[in-house]
Amino acid sequence: MSVKIYPGFFLFLILAFTATSYLFSQSGNSKVTGQPVLISKLNGQIHFDGKPDEEIWNTIEPSRMIMHSPVFGKETSEETDVRITYDDSYFYAAAWLYCSDPGIIRSASYKRDFMGAGSDMFGLYIDTYNDNENSMAFFTTPDALRYDAIIQKDAVISFPDQLPMNISWNTFWDVKTQSGPQGWSVEMRIPLSSLRFVEINGEVQMGLTIQRWIPAKNETDVFPAIPPDWGSTSIMKPSQAQDIIFRGIKPDKPLYIAPYVLAGFENTYNLNGENTSYDRSGKPDFEAGLDLKYGITKSLIMDVTVNTDFAQVEADDQQINLTRYSLYFPEKRMFFLEQSSIFDFSLGGRSNLFYSRRIGLSDNTWEPVRIYGGARLTGRIKKWEVGFLELQTAPLKGNADEPPDEVMIPSENFGALRFRKQVFNENSYIGTIATSRVGADGTYNFAYGLDGVFRVFGNDYLDIRWSQTFENDVKNKAFKEPTLINARWERRTETGLGYHIGYTQSGIHFNPGIGFEMMQDYSSIGGSLRYGWISPEKSKLYSHSPEIRFMYRRFINDGTFMNFTNFTGWRFQTKNQWIFDLNVVFNIDNLRDSLTISEDELYILPGKYTYSNLEATVTTPQSRPFYAILMTETGQYYDGERISFRMQPVWNISKHFEIGGTYNLDYVSVRSRNVSMINHIAGIKALYMLNTKLSVNAFIQYNTAVNGIITNIRFRYNPKEGNDLYIVFNEDRNSDLDRELPELPVYNSRAIMLKYTYTFNL
Repeated sequence: MSVKIYPGFFLFLILAFTATSYLFSQSGNSKVTGQPVLISKLNGQIHFDGKPDEEIWNTIEPSRMIMHSPVFGKETSEETDVRITYDDSYFYAAAWLYCSDPGIIRSASYKRDFMGAGSDMFGLYIDTYNDNENSMAFFTTPDALRYDAIIQKDAVISFPDQLPMNISWNTFWDVKTQSGPQGWSVEMRIPLSSLRFVEINGEVQMGLTIQRWIPAKNETDVFPAIPPDWGSTSIMKPSQAQDIIFRGIKPDKPLYIAPYVLAGFENTYNLNGENTSYDRSGKPDFEAGLDLKYGITKSLIMDVTVNTDFAQVEADDQQINLTRYSLYFPEKRMFFLEQSSIFDFSLGGRSNLFYSRRIGLSDNTWEPVRIYGGARLTGRIKKWEVGFLELQTAPLKGNADEPPDEVMIPSENFGALRFRKQVFNENSYIGTIATSRVGADGTYNFAYGLDGVFRVFGNDYLDIRWSQTFENDVKNKAFKEPTLINARWERRTETGLGYHIGYTQSGIHFNPGIGFEMMQDYSSIGGSLRYGWISPEKSKLYSHSPEIRFMYRRFINDGTFMNFTNFTGWRFQTKNQWIFDLNVVFNIDNLRDSLTISEDELYILPGKYTYSNLEATVTTPQSRPFYAILMTETGQYYDGERISFRMQPVWNISKHFEIGGTYNLDYVSVRSRNVSMINHIAGIKALYMLNTKLSVNAFIQYNTAVNGIITNIRFRYNPKEGNDLYIVFNEDRNSDLDRELPELPVYNSRAIMLKYTYTFNL
């Protein structure tokens, strides 16, 4: 019996052995801060009006802020006075944000969770469990809009265009602001029931970071003094927060019940049984359901959902696939986004053992599938972070007008169970996960995984993951067939020397039923090497870093070569927020099967190809009312040429009106075979906000690949958190009716819906 040794895996056995010798010797505190700060309890009354002028505020010690950028460690250009306190019901934050010239203060939008950098902003990151991995963000602007988000994975970006946060998470809290001749002021009031934490011996320890953004000066001020060593996400990192201590507070056990009602009407056109024409069918729709949130214990929250509906969710961005990898679409449904980080089990890049879009959406078309209901449990059991999810979906049937009423997807039960625990030091953990997908027709898919992230020393981390899957009608003849192994050593820093090396092996029968894999059946070795500089104060350049990355893959079944990709690039950021990324990409690709680019138009023949191209991204300053992201990939493409261009402009015309959009151009030509493809995807987003409570949002997309126009228009009235009225219009329209026989209808579907949700806080 012979054993094949994979070089990448052998290397990681050495690295893992080396890491073990360090793990037990590390004290583990990588924070730049000193001793924990004791927060004073409020001893009096506050008039919550956005102006912290009561005498009691003067009895609380202020937090001293320092400049983070454009020059780290320098005194702030404007004074900021921040005070933190609490009582038996609320966590309070108050700030005077002084400005020597109030005319430069900006407020660009009334939009909830406004992401632009064109507004002055003040906010907090609170690591409520003090686990150095996750935190809650609460931000506001001079117009008292609310921005809240969940920070995950210590704000580590695992994929270039991923955010290290979940901005769709919303919770219950209040903020008020006032403006005056000396600047503006803030009072935040966050219910303790919105902050999950653990009390030990009468004390609660959390992590706190305070941030102020002044767009007119491109200046970020911070407390504590967190250096910019980790790039743009440095301030977000829970591991760098100031430890704070509360005494005499206890976690509340909230009970929220949020029933909803939905009424609407939908028209659809379906091909008749003789395939001669499209028949129109229409039906009214009335639904009702509810969500319930209950604190089972002081640190465990249970969410229950019944007849879940996502009528108000924005449509997906249209995409065209020019690669051999699966397309990834982000989750946008609130039920799955809240506390989603606990279920994260990364398999490298975007691949994950748990991908919530596999629940309640069909795998191929993303058509909605009714969710009867289910439950989710998240929180802490002693030192373990726990996540449990169980949902039951209805069967998805075909066209009811055509007998028989065929079941396309059976009713299915989806489950996930996750545990994580800190070990060795505050930046290391081990965990396990199990997922299940069981159909009413007897089909099943089970998966389990073991993972660990270990801070070995300094900014060096070792990440190891193991997973296996099992499903009906699949016979695994070897132990490695249903197995995925992923190991990665990296130095997490954007200044000085940074690097990573990793190995992944995905077996031929590894298939996560509630997961996402960009590709299957491969083994790969990847790595990178970079060096980052922060420029001196007088330089117009803020930072720059050259980087080399590579990925080498083989087919898992016979070990033959699949592809090799090398990126050689340089990234620049100026002090006025221009960002430039430039990469030269070299590829060697071995295609076993044809790669379809456009149905009936363009495909790439099997064979071995060597080609190079240029990738460039330019981001204009987001602190300005108009900003844009421009991306291009140009050069060789297998045995042809490719030009791809993407533009994402945003214009904050006023705080009431924002307009933006996307435009994608993809052109591929293979002159030797005289074939080519050109595709356009254009989308426009328009948002009108009367104030922070009432808004109208329109998103219209046109895709020439499918000759279709997708329209999503949403009216929202949100007088307070948990109280929402939506009126939604959706349409899927054909732009070329004569491209098929019989002639296509003007639109495939059109629907208007009204949804109202009210939350009772019991």
